[in-house]
Amino acid sequence: MRITDVKTFIVGNPWKNWLFAQVETDEGLTGVGEGTLNGFTLTVETAIHEMKPLIIGLDPFQVEEINLRLTRDYYSMGGQIQGAALAAMEFACWDIMGKAAGQPLYNLLGGQCRDKMRAYANGWYRGPRTPEHFYRKAKEVVAKGYTALKFDPFGSAWRTMERKELHLALEIIKAVREAVGPDVDILIEGHNRFSVYTALTIAEAMAPVQPTWFETPVPPHPISAVIEVARRSPVPIACGEDYSSREEFAQLLSADAIHIVQLEPQFLGLATAKQVCAMAHAHHAVTAPHSAQGPLCSLVCAHLNAATPNFFLHEIFDDFNEPWEKKILTQTAVVKDGYVQLPEGPGIGASLVVEEIARHPYQPGNWLPLFREGWERRESQS
Repeated sequence: MRITDVKTFIVGNPWKNWLFAQVETDEGLTGVGEGTLNGFTLTVETAIHEMKPLIIGLDPFQVEEINLRLTRDYYSMGGQIQGAALAAMEFACWDIMGKAAGQPLYNLLGGQCRDKMRAYANGWYRGPRTPEHFYRKAKEVVAKGYTALKFDPFGSAWRTMERKELHLALEIIKAVREAVGPDVDILIEGHNRFSVYTALTIAEAMAPVQPTWFETPVPPHPISAVIEVARRSPVPIACGEDYSSREEFAQLLSADAIHIVQLEPQFLGLATAKQVCAMAHAHHAVTAPHSAQGPLCSLVCAHLNAATPNFFLHEIFDDFNEPWEKKILTQTAVVKDGYVQLPEGPGIGASLVVEEIARHPYQPGNWLPLFREGWERRESQS
């Protein structure tokens, strides 16, 4: 079997355009992948078409060789853009392998470690940044059966916070805790906003509410700053979604300060993602892969999490996205009583519904402006 072509498709989700790839073969089998970023949609799409000649003619089972050709042989450091393009094509090759073998993807990744994955809700709090709104929406989330939920209460903050804004953020966190009770995990999203000092100030202030983690409170580089916050914070630090190489994870884990690793498979590809999960395992860390892209990414993460011994939590946007999202794939992630169910069928278990995709074209304003007031509404900027 040989790869003959790679095609791309863009879906205009209002708060983030989703980018999908379809790898075709000479035996008629096809596979699908995703390469979504917050922005850079056309850039990653161009990268896929620039890079695909390096893998045309290869057997899709040669995922390690495909990874080498799209990284080493390209002899450029393209970071997240290169990683997203690689992952879109590599996911599709794994999908083809599963279809050819008649096996679900998780069996190719090491086999089933569990029959369901505990989920945490994200994207549920769209609307005004008020304690009352967050309280009401959090109640709705736990009524759906979720036992964990994540949110960013910090508005448009960057590096520092005015005391008034910090007090509002803390009131929102307290309101969510009051809404969900003591037995639900609340996860605080930082979106790389803060300086080391501000991050530690916030962590100490919210510690009495007992968040399960404080996610990416400082930018991903320098890694030494991330490690410093993790060592000093009274709230566990979760991070890793911004890294696109195993070398970055090696440095991050070397200090044994990070114990919740949020690798982003869409920046790594599955072969490398599996290696990072094992690296985390060796440092007694758990994994909670970043899954804030499109519905195909969510399915891929479900397969990876099912086959990862040290898995912790699965991020879910699918229940809180546009209703038509579930129509662009033949299967999307299913959450039942707060747990993601194992995907069904060989490979990833889903195909693109091209007719539905065509109804939602690319929109240049569809990205998430995290440092603008009101971003929580997750509306198109067009």
